[in-house]
Amino acid sequence: MHFFITGATGLIGSKLIPHLTENHRVTALTRNIAMAHHVLSRKVNMITSMDRLENFDDIDVIINLAGEPIADKRWTQSRKTDIQNSRWKLTQAIVDKIKASSAPPRQFISGSAVGYYGRQGEQFIDENYDQVYPEFSHELCAKWEKIANKAASDKTRVCTLRTGIVLSRRGGALEKMTAPFRMGLGSTIAGGSQYMSWIHIEDMIAGILHLVSNTQSHGPYNFTSPNPVTNTEFSQTLAEQFNRNCRFNTPAWVIKLMFGEMADLLIYGQRVMPKKLLDEGFEFAYPHLNKALAQLDP
Repeated sequence: MHFFITGATGLIGSKLIPHLTENHRVTALTRNIAMAHHVLSRKVNMITSMDRLENFDDIDVIINLAGEPIADKRWTQSRKTDIQNSRWKLTQAIVDKIKASSAPPRQFISGSAVGYYGRQGEQFIDENYDQVYPEFSHELCAKWEKIANKAASDKTRVCTLRTGIVLSRRGGALEKMTAPFRMGLGSTIAGGSQYMSWIHIEDMIAGILHLVSNTQSHGPYNFTSPNPVTNTEFSQTLAEQFNRNCRFNTPAWVIKLMFGEMADLLIYGQRVMPKKLLDEGFEFAYPHLNKALAQLDP
């Protein structure tokens, strides 16, 4: 098969591509070919613009993982616009090219996040849950998914990935969280009762490959472990990985002062369940947090 990937040099894309290049052709969209060759295999065909492809008739599967990091900077209005445009505009361009193809790809997998649900309490949430909280993360993901779903047809099935915190030592949220815990300065946040939905990087990749191989898979999928934990449990388990204690708590007002509106991602959470993956027989290699944290790439 021929795969077209965006966000190929990111945390998920760079881990996924070696699995694809073993038996398939891969074309990756990148802004910096030299950097992409450094990160990825030379087997990958690099392009800097989709204009280099006349159409998608030669593509079997598109995996769209691109987007500006959502938690790297405070959410000024200009930052919000950058976050939105990096997802919405590229996804719309992909959809337009799919719809213009006479032999469109058989599958379009596009990113999203558990932020789709907005802030929630202890309620278990699966893909059918519709009591969303209308805040920035929901609005961002809802429109992102709506654009992607325009590509759905009898020739193209669309899957969207409502992803939780991806556990890896090579990037993502965990890499930023680790330093204070190594020094014994890690803390719970805002009381620690909010739920954190997470997934090991290996299960993330295996889940995407599952969607590719299972021709019945379509619609939104929660990409999270079946065992979400509270912030307190997450913090204590992370501290134990370094033989440290987690004695501190950072109040919500301090987090808001530091990060502004972006603090909502830390103060509130969602208790998300991957019902559709489980119903389709997908087996998580790392369903429990302690083993997931202990089995990460060095």
